[in-house]
Amino acid sequence: MISERLRLGIIGMSPGNGHPYSWAAICNGYDQIIMEDCGFPVIPRYLEKQKYPADFIQNVKVTHIWTQDKELSENIAKASKIDYVVNDFVDLIGSVDAVLLARDDAEHHLYFARPFLEAGIPIYIDKPLALSVNKAKEILNLQCYSGQIFSCSALRYADELLPDSSKLSGIGNIKSIIGLTPKDWDKYAIHVIEPVLRLLPDDNEAIHTSRWETDGRTSLHILFSSGIDALIGAYGDCNFPINLKILGTAGCIDMQFRDTFQCFKKALEDFIVSAIEKKQRIHASSMLRVVSLIEAGRII
Repeated sequence: MISERLRLGIIGMSPGNGHPYSWAAICNGYDQIIMEDCGFPVIPRYLEKQKYPADFIQNVKVTHIWTQDKELSENIAKASKIDYVVNDFVDLIGSVDAVLLARDDAEHHLYFARPFLEAGIPIYIDKPLALSVNKAKEILNLQCYSGQIFSCSALRYADELLPDSSKLSGIGNIKSIIGLTPKDWDKYAIHVIEPVLRLLPDDNEAIHTSRWETDGRTSLHILFSSGIDALIGAYGDCNFPINLKILGTAGCIDMQFRDTFQCFKKALEDFIVSAIEKKQRIHASSMLRVVSLIEAGRII
């Protein structure tokens, strides 16, 4: 439970990304009729499974929104009960306590984040933080304090992709992990990279990578210092659930991602705690580790 009232501003939106609608709704509640026409049919379906206000984030409100299209901003505001539409994204400064940069076009993250970082405002930057380690460092170096930036795939918080200790012990020593997602590498590989890394010790460094691409499908094979290897695949227009497979000396575990609402909620709650406490929840080195693997899977 969040005990301190927090005002959030939200910035959107990028093609194919409905996070401004869903993130704001998880904080504010939503208008069922207007949300049906948001353009992302999956959003009203997972929202309608929850009870308001009990299942939504309490004591937090997205109060302001900016997108590059005023009409779109007004539609999101009506659907997700946001009070104010601003004319320029920098107008959020002085009006909100923290910012949700709900765009997954990483090439624009530095431009949108810079004014808030320089103003000392906590900011949640949608995945991926950047597409190269150098660009990620450039963004992180603008922080006024450690932990001002929060950035991850919300699937980092997906319980269904993290087996309990009894299941893990039942498959013996982990040898390989396979993580697969539909859609493109730049925006979606992170959805399996973060859950894979969550299964490994922090000091498990990637010592060798190899990538290949064919017909819109990208795969990255990673060998870690422990001897565990991982295969990360982003399979373009193939239609299947995001999934992980852990292979051990005594068996395997298959897992599928299912609960979008809960992982979004948990990620937002973690950001809110970091914004209130001004403390680091995701270490910069962890963000850079993720970005380094995204970069390794890209065509340079």
